[in-house]
Amino acid sequence: MPNIKRNFIIKFSVFLFVILQSINCQANNDKLILADSLFNAKSYQEAYSHYTDLLQNEEAYSPAMLLKMAYITEGMGNYEDASLYLSKYYDHNPSQKVISKIKSLTDQPDLKGYTISDRAQFFKFLTDYQQPITGTFALLLVISLILVFVKHKTRQPKYMIPSAIIIILAFLSNNLLIAPQSGIIKESPTIIMGQPTAAGKFIDKVNPGHRVIIKSSEDMWYRIEWEGQDAYVKKNAVSKL
Repeated sequence: MPNIKRNFIIKFSVFLFVILQSINCQANNDKLILADSLFNAKSYQEAYSHYTDLLQNEEAYSPAMLLKMAYITEGMGNYEDASLYLSKYYDHNPSQKVISKIKSLTDQPDLKGYTISDRAQFFKFLTDYQQPITGTFALLLVISLILVFVKHKTRQPKYMIPSAIIIILAFLSNNLLIAPQSGIIKESPTIIMGQPTAAGKFIDKVNPGHRVIIKSSEDMWYRIEWEGQDAYVKKNAVSKL
């Protein structure tokens, strides 16, 4: 009887979680549809208000929504926010066209952090499909273990080698295929230091628009990657993407 009750509670909890997630996704989708209809009707200020609510308060967005937010803010003359939304869009769809637009908005032809390479594209593909890849390895692991036990070869180590390899691959997929946190410089000017202190080594002084990889957080500083080395900037100078 205790086992029956426990199983019921577990299944009910999972069912409830799925239902709540579904309702939340539907609510987000309804808000996005409303915002898109306002955008199509050229009610840009109202549309932007709904888009901002989705992005900031619910952390929900689509690449198309980011492009529309960039379009609206550029029309308002707010080039800083427009470049921010395009940079966020770039994280999902990197292209030379987006880079050129960000450079024109920031009036900086030598922006750092925007590079397109085959290696970067391949890693992005892996991170985008991290969950299906990890799930596939997990499924293969279950199948391999079932085959080992069914054939009664558990006492022969060589038959466990495929399972061990799959375990390693699943572990690497689950822990290493994680897209790094990126950010965009927003303060003008922003001082880049060699240590997380105002008395540290001066590295560079830059204007808004540069894209950086955020490695960690240390008090009021972000440790970032800058021109192949670790550096530090104040948190209020960077917007996370």
